[in-house]
Amino acid sequence: MSRGGKPKTNDDPERRCIVTGDVQPKAGLVRFVLGPDGMIYPDVAGKLPGRGIWVTSERSVIETAMKKGLFARAAKQAAKTPENLVELVELALASRVVELISLERKAGKAVVGFEKVKGWLAEGRAKVLLQASDGSDRGKGKLWTPEGGRWFGCLTSQELGLAFGRDRAIHGALAAGGLTRRVIEDASRLAGVRKQDGGKTAMKDTKTA
Repeated sequence: MSRGGKPKTNDDPERRCIVTGDVQPKAGLVRFVLGPDGMIYPDVAGKLPGRGIWVTSERSVIETAMKKGLFARAAKQAAKTPENLVELVELALASRVVELISLERKAGKAVVGFEKVKGWLAEGRAKVLLQASDGSDRGKGKLWTPEGGRWFGCLTSQELGLAFGRDRAIHGALAAGGLTRRVIEDASRLAGVRKQDGGKTAMKDTKTA
């Protein structure tokens, strides 16, 4: 079992966090690279050239890396970090989660709206329950985490709405397969950066109507 309660499999590439020293699956870390200008840049997609510098996807851990100059130590040369580095990571992760959910919607593997989500949960079709962080706790408490699935509340209603082509949305659900695993990974990282539950705790664990 890896840090954060995620199941560890032999297929998950691992990296060491420069702050905690923990070795864990890449899905729980954020990759950073040193640019030609000597500036540290977040690479949440893991595609930028250069040697990766890995940090656990938690706001406090990234802030520690900045305050203690650990990026320069890991890069073994002078490195500058932008003051808003955590915010850049947060924005990049939120954009990825929204984009992935949007792709799932277009593929017919996502639904939005209380009644549709409730229907998917009751039928066992939902793998992930998504609920807006600024939605009513009373309303959100009427739904439940899918059995063997995940719950995330790290997106705002505006962000969740954007993923579904609406102005705002409070409830969404994803089916298994497709890009759902990637949504889970990136939403988990975003939740850590936003200091929110990473989906391990259900809003409501029993299937009651």
